[in-house]
Amino acid sequence: MHTLVRRYIKTGIAFLVIGLLIGLWILVQREVGRTWPSPYQVSAHTHAILVGFVMMMIQGVALWLFPRPEKDDARYDPRLASAAYWCMTVGTALRLAGELARIASQAPALRVAVVIGGALQVAGIAIFFYTMWSRVRAVGSAAREAKGERF
Repeated sequence: MHTLVRRYIKTGIAFLVIGLLIGLWILVQREVGRTWPSPYQVSAHTHAILVGFVMMMIQGVALWLFPRPEKDDARYDPRLASAAYWCMTVGTALRLAGELARIASQAPALRVAVVIGGALQVAGIAIFFYTMWSRVRAVGSAAREAKGERF
């Protein structure tokens, strides 16, 4: 498992911990404090779990398990996979911080931060799948299917 894969997976686990803590905060607030959570808390919790954890894990595992790029593959570039990682990480962190800060303040700068964070998340996902597209191909299974094996 190479460095970038470990970085994706460990960052995903960090976002899972953050997302679970925000979820616990929401649960205690609702059940003990008898107040409904702010939509900003729910959005921060959702983005920490779904984008920060699930997408980062999917990307890390895909980077690790998908067939290596062909030697003449110009589309796959490890620098793009690294750029996608940084867009996802910075975008998700910015979005979480902005959403949670909006509970206490409606400052226009926070709205801008949330939008920039969301745009970085989208860019990270798009860059990742653009560069990984050529690695989504048959390798061993195609030969086994040609011999009549069914999956």
